[in-house]
Amino acid sequence: MPRPKTMPDEDVLTAALLIMHASGPEGLTFAALAAGTGLSASTLVQRFENKQNLVQRTLLQAWDGLDRLTSELSATLPMTPEGAVDLLVGLSGDYGGIETYADGLRVLREDLRDPALRARGARWRDALSEALDERLAGPSGPVPGVGLLMASHWQGALLWWSFDPQIPATDFVRQSLHRFVAVLAAGAAGPLTA
Repeated sequence: MPRPKTMPDEDVLTAALLIMHASGPEGLTFAALAAGTGLSASTLVQRFENKQNLVQRTLLQAWDGLDRLTSELSATLPMTPEGAVDLLVGLSGDYGGIETYADGLRVLREDLRDPALRARGARWRDALSEALDERLAGPSGPVPGVGLLMASHWQGALLWWSFDPQIPATDFVRQSLHRFVAVLAAGAAGPLTA
């Protein structure tokens, strides 16, 4: 079968992300990507110049996808605490089993190493926190910071699930977030004391 002459960058970067998840960031080479896309390695080098650019563009495209999913869920879910839970559960759906989650953590390492990718993650954190703040607003309006607190709890729940993945991640997350919302509601009824 002849090699394809062209392939959109988006498709090439999708293939690159699959390689990163399957083989780790170190497994993403121009040779591996050429094998995965059918394009020549020299064509890929011409497009992306070096591995650092390839990894960065791959992960920026992944952030674009996460931004889109967050916006889509935010546009369709109610402005209620249950809507906040559903938003985070919806963002948990791609983790699948423990192996997929663990592979994602290997890829996350690359996000943390690159200042541009860290900045992108910080922008997503802010947008997600705002969407959660709106859904957790009390009678007097949003409580600044509560969305970030809930997002932090969500990430912690995923981590705790990973040590004992007896049920699907989305079920564990939903149960944990319902407990979190219940504590928030109890705190709204009266202040917690230290």
